[in-house]
Amino acid sequence: MRARLVPLRADTLPQVGARIPIPSYDRSRLSAGVVHVGVGGFHRAHEAMYHDRLLSSGTSLDWAVCGVGVMPRDREMRDALSAQDRLYTLIVKHGEGAYEPRVIGSIVEYLFAPDDREAVIEKMASEEIRIVSLTITEGGYDLANDPDPRGGTWALIAAALERRRARGAEPFTVMSCDNLQGNGEAARAALTTAARLDDPDFADWIGENVSFPSTMVDRITPITTEADRATVRDSFGVEDRWPVVCEPFVQWVVEDRFCNRRPPYEVAGVQVVPDVAPYEMMKIRLLNGSHQALAYFAYLCGYRLVHEAVQDELFSRFLRAYMREEVAPTLHPVPGVDLERYQDQLIERFSNAAVQDTVARLCESGSDRIPAFVLPAIRDQLVSGGELRRSAAVVASWARYAEGVDERGEPIEVVDRRAESLTGRALRQREEPEAFLADPELFGGLPEDERFVQAYRDALASLHTGGVRATLAALG
Repeated sequence: MRARLVPLRADTLPQVGARIPIPSYDRSRLSAGVVHVGVGGFHRAHEAMYHDRLLSSGTSLDWAVCGVGVMPRDREMRDALSAQDRLYTLIVKHGEGAYEPRVIGSIVEYLFAPDDREAVIEKMASEEIRIVSLTITEGGYDLANDPDPRGGTWALIAAALERRRARGAEPFTVMSCDNLQGNGEAARAALTTAARLDDPDFADWIGENVSFPSTMVDRITPITTEADRATVRDSFGVEDRWPVVCEPFVQWVVEDRFCNRRPPYEVAGVQVVPDVAPYEMMKIRLLNGSHQALAYFAYLCGYRLVHEAVQDELFSRFLRAYMREEVAPTLHPVPGVDLERYQDQLIERFSNAAVQDTVARLCESGSDRIPAFVLPAIRDQLVSGGELRRSAAVVASWARYAEGVDERGEPIEVVDRRAESLTGRALRQREEPEAFLADPELFGGLPEDERFVQAYRDALASLHTGGVRATLAALG
């Protein structure tokens, strides 16, 4: 007879614990030391998991997490977590098909800014909070495109810091966990820009007194599906409104630069280092860049799951050559990392069929991701005289994708904050091959570089006439 389903809540943890691992610590004794803005799948599979490890070590119970939602779409996450006392199931999916579930209990509070902005500011302003961390996507650091710079995330953080300053309390550390090279400096620039709108002196105070450590974060975390919810129900007998799934690999590298106390992150397996730059450049250019190198080509020719595309020898050969010939030469040595082995690991990770990562997820927000993950390596190769045919082809694949129809004639939903302008330019490019590049905010001076433009035009023409497979085969 099938066991009765157990709903995931604090009062049902003993029953849940008979089926899957649960927190070993007493959650009633926890207090939040971190406010985290942007509680999505990645945060729950990564930072919140590390804090769960930390709490499980018994070294400190005052480093739990208070989550904050700032976007209207975060309401659904608030409701799901609130119904479960902020508990959720993390499922690690191994390549051979094994599932490794665990209930994570490190998020002890969740505040929704659209409902109570004051509660969020006061929580950040309380002295028990020593870190405010963020996963707000790459585009969240561009205040020039923020329709409400005085009401968004950075304004909340600035208001809390101003309140702490007025009370004579130490400022908290602001820690970005987004995929941006130099994300600490990006956070500093965004916050001081927001503060300077109303008080230039306060902006200067932030720059002098608040720390912004850079971080490198890494774990492939696909969007939770109904099948994932069903897995938790059917395989483990637990009812979880919003579990999260991820790959086995996880890495977090943090710059040791905090203006207030920090957790003993090393206990949880975090690498705390004096300089994150080599690690973040490696990850952003090799992992995130390779995701972009795969995504548009794969979607155009019909692939919808990442592992299926990477298991195609044509695609895996292209990715290996892209990493080896055009990205790795732009990297500095990374302490403790064999870059060739790291590239092999990426192919293995992308090939993990159990994760079921979608190509569509990788295609989202190209106008944030391509400039951050792909173009910097192109610029470095232009300076050094290195190879860039494949990198230029990646940009061309994005341009072809932005036309809004794949090679089978199926429509593409271009999910991007610049979708209208991207598609508008892309639809002119059969007659004007460089039309897509005519956005200086995205491409800077690249359209003036003859070597890049020629490689781009060649790849785009090949995509239009021969399609993806012929283009990749010609690139080798």
